[in-house]
Amino acid sequence: MKQIFILLIFFTLSQASLDSINSFESDFTQTVTDEKNKTLTYKGYLIAQKPQNAMWSYTTPVVKDVYISSYNVTIVEPEIEQVIIRKIESNFDFFNMIKSAKKIRENVYIAIYKESEFTITKNGKLIESISYSDEFENKVKILFENQQQNKMIDKQLFIPKFSSDYDIIRD
Repeated sequence: MKQIFILLIFFTLSQASLDSINSFESDFTQTVTDEKNKTLTYKGYLIAQKPQNAMWSYTTPVVKDVYISSYNVTIVEPEIEQVIIRKIESNFDFFNMIKSAKKIRENVYIAIYKESEFTITKNGKLIESISYSDEFENKVKILFENQQQNKMIDKQLFIPKFSSDYDIIRD
């Protein structure tokens, strides 16, 4: 689970690693493939803005929203009326990690964080995909479509929204 949050934060900031991107919006398809070659597919929409704001809205196979700020990750799961709020590691410097990504060939970059390798693929100036192996050795790939960058984004989109009757779990 920790690796998922790292990836979410990593992606939020990976736009900045390519220097001129201040915001990013995209549809995404995330596939997680285990050692038995079974694959789970998630779909949704992402909005991200410097310095560390993101909102991942999952639509398939479950509905949930993941909000990322400088200090917290908030997961809103309407189907079970639950909100999970977790603190983010304070010593993790996302921008430096992203800026350290090394070009390995045309449009392909590698970034390392805590012994995990993230492969970033670009198409022109846009990020096309991010791939990595999670803590369970699952292969994870996130493909982006309909990308838009450097648009003005209303900061209110990064404020978690949920009903006051939801159970709140703080880690």
